[in-house]
Amino acid sequence: MIYYRDGKSVLARRGIDRKIVELAKVPKHVRDAVIAAENRSFYEDGGVSVKGTGRAVWSTVTGQQLQGGSTITQQLVRNYYSGLSQERSVTRKFKEILIAMKVDQSKSKDWVLEQYLNTIYFGRGANGVQSAARAYFNKDVGQLSVAEGAYLAAVIQQPSRFADPKGPDLAAAQERWKSVIDAMGQTGTLTPAQVATQTFPKLATPKKPFELKGQAQYMLEQVTAELNRRGYSDEDINGGGLKVVTTFDKKLMQAAQRAVQDVLPDSTPKKVRTGLAAVDPATGEVLAFYGGRPAQSQYDSAFSAKVMAGSTFKPYTLAAALDNGFDLSTRVNGNSPMRVASDPKPIPNDSDRSYGEINLVRATQNSVNTAFVDLGQKVGLDKVATVAEKAGIPKAQIEKQQSYASFPLGVSSVSAVQNASGFSTFANKGVHMESHVVMSVTGTDGKKQTVEPVSTRVVGEQAAADTTYAMQQVVKYGTGTAARLYDRPVAGKTGTTDKSKSVWFNGFTPQLAVAVDMFRDDNATVTIPGYGTQFGGQLPAQIWRAFMTEAMAGKPVEEFPEPSDYGWGPDYSSPDQNQDVPQQGNTPPPNPNDWFDNTPEPDITAPPSTDPPATDQPNNDGQEQDQQQQPTEQTGPTSTEQAPDQPTTGGDTVNDGNTGRPQSG
Repeated sequence: MIYYRDGKSVLARRGIDRKIVELAKVPKHVRDAVIAAENRSFYEDGGVSVKGTGRAVWSTVTGQQLQGGSTITQQLVRNYYSGLSQERSVTRKFKEILIAMKVDQSKSKDWVLEQYLNTIYFGRGANGVQSAARAYFNKDVGQLSVAEGAYLAAVIQQPSRFADPKGPDLAAAQERWKSVIDAMGQTGTLTPAQVATQTFPKLATPKKPFELKGQAQYMLEQVTAELNRRGYSDEDINGGGLKVVTTFDKKLMQAAQRAVQDVLPDSTPKKVRTGLAAVDPATGEVLAFYGGRPAQSQYDSAFSAKVMAGSTFKPYTLAAALDNGFDLSTRVNGNSPMRVASDPKPIPNDSDRSYGEINLVRATQNSVNTAFVDLGQKVGLDKVATVAEKAGIPKAQIEKQQSYASFPLGVSSVSAVQNASGFSTFANKGVHMESHVVMSVTGTDGKKQTVEPVSTRVVGEQAAADTTYAMQQVVKYGTGTAARLYDRPVAGKTGTTDKSKSVWFNGFTPQLAVAVDMFRDDNATVTIPGYGTQFGGQLPAQIWRAFMTEAMAGKPVEEFPEPSDYGWGPDYSSPDQNQDVPQQGNTPPPNPNDWFDNTPEPDITAPPSTDPPATDQPNNDGQEQDQQQQPTEQTGPTSTEQAPDQPTTGGDTVNDGNTGRPQSG
């Protein structure tokens, strides 16, 4: 059983519907009914019926339908021991006989009966007598009447036919039930008077099979994958009787879906995908996500899809610098274009705008490309990579781009969960808590194992506070004003890659870190009819705000820690007046043009495509119309967002610019 984080609301059921019950808790009349129906000589035979077995073997040899005649012990052996094939063959039958005889010699009859009652299939998806009692009569096995117990014994013979009998099947079920009652009279477990007074029991309406809907399919996939990583095999998960409590908040999961569906217009093309992920900074728990529509896609947009991070990667560069001797007043080169010796192609800002020597707050607020290229060179790209990796971005996803001068601009691909988890580091004062979706696992023995996430110090507490302060200015005055929450402080960063192939807003309050991305499964420009080409400060920021407005409702307002030199101003002197861009000895690609190669390249971390491409037809229901086609990893440099030099008024949204390969004009 897999539950939401409250430990009560069922998220999913895996494996077999079975609840083990001690033999002593099964009423004697229920046991007597099963013995009378299936094996009257159970307590006297040696585990094998010679006549019944001979009849079964003969029918198998002659090709006739296999007859009954197996004892309770033989049936147990057939169901209990997974190594014994279910095929109808003489060899299998003899194996069954030998094992049944050995079991009868080594185990007590009560042990055999208890295992049998807990493993036999009763129909309605119920394995075992306790699950059957709940399925047929909505009561525990200990509350079953004689007539009800006899019906359960009757269905063992034909569980599918008698699960919900109607018409001729009902007549057959009634006849079979009456034969069990009569057999109990013949064995002496019921008196003639008791036999005469029994009436056919009323069956409960069958419950519909447990079906996973919406995001639950994606949730189950992630839970199963994490359990595997933590040492639980598929057999443990499907047949171990585990109680798994996940990190998912049912209300926040619903809020995430509403935020995406309410904000996205009906004109959104089918190929446009949206991912949202919410992580608790203090614990690393993934509280909620939106991964698209499972009916349209085998992979989700929150965990599985990985697209270029764009300018949402810049805070990792900023944090690395602030943790290595730089401060908010450090000035970097914001002029455009910028030339790096190893790269013959200049790196410009959006609209080729020059900012001169600017401090790190203004560089972050306006998302100045050249400033972060300069900063990355000064602090060392290896240090930037180290911060990103410690913040939860897998090394394999960043190491190929680590030597690029454009590395700080977000040329590496990440998932929404990874990016939300990374930013949760800043909300948690520089400590990254491993993201996870399982809170605890309880076995059938009652022992509970609580997941203890790995805790990693990424940067110092003050470096995290200063990074957060710079990102607050993005939301207050920069490219992310559409994400403002007017009742509490917000820090965040927009991101828009080359030609708007992926657009992001990644932000947090002290209590919750949330990432929202939009992209197309064919790696084309994210354009919404009536809304135009998208940027991180547009629909992604609006989705983020819609979700956070609901998620933070009623939560206490918490303030971010104070930055260094509280009362910071733009007139602080720079400790480093060097306007040149020093090189760090990183070896660029042999062909510098590779830095700007935007040819789609399959992302090896996503599952392969299985469906033909979708057409760009608008959603008529306001929901994601995802396709089973993976996004492609985008490989070019990014980021030239800009915002006004002065604070905007009236809460107007300031769109971030193109964060991919710089474009002229």
